[in-house]
Amino acid sequence: MQVEHLRNGNTRTLAADVDVADSFLAKARGLMFRRDVPDDYALVFPFDDTDRRSLHMVFVPFPIDALWLCGGEVKKKKRLSAWTGVGFGVADTIVELPAGAADDVDVGDTIRIE
Repeated sequence: MQVEHLRNGNTRTLAADVDVADSFLAKARGLMFRRDVPDDYALVFPFDDTDRRSLHMVFVPFPIDALWLCGGEVKKKKRLSAWTGVGFGVADTIVELPAGAADDVDVGDTIRIE
């Protein structure tokens, strides 16, 4: 599985090491209690519907880039700081990446998870 960024006919792999938080417990835990993640890592949170979704960085000791997606389209992007970061957005999928991995991703771009 990988996470790809598509823009203007170009495709770039954002992460080749992808975990899916597909249970209630996995979604609640997220990246908490991990020391770090590899540079090519992503944690994907799929949801059954589109709704307002929140993220927090309690017990996450490193910053991340978060993408809120609807139908693969980036609706919001935010860098969340270690320990204290909080983010909200409307999404059917959220992707968490190492800080800096989504620097060239913009709202309106397409993210493909394969």
